[in-house]
Amino acid sequence: MPVTDPELVAIVQKRVLKKYVCRKCGALNPWGATKCRRCKSTNLRPKHYELGGKR
Repeated sequence: MPVTDPELVAIVQKRVLKKYVCRKCGALNPWGATKCRRCKSTNLRPKHYELGGKR
């Protein structure tokens, strides 16, 4: 079920989609992180996401 309400979309993006993923160990980190919480690596990438339902 896709989210269509703009207010809910903002909440979903902040809580679920806006994360960093460590390239070394794959751990999810908060959006403001500068290093990994698990392995202390600084090699982080934003989580790939596409907002919408299944195709």
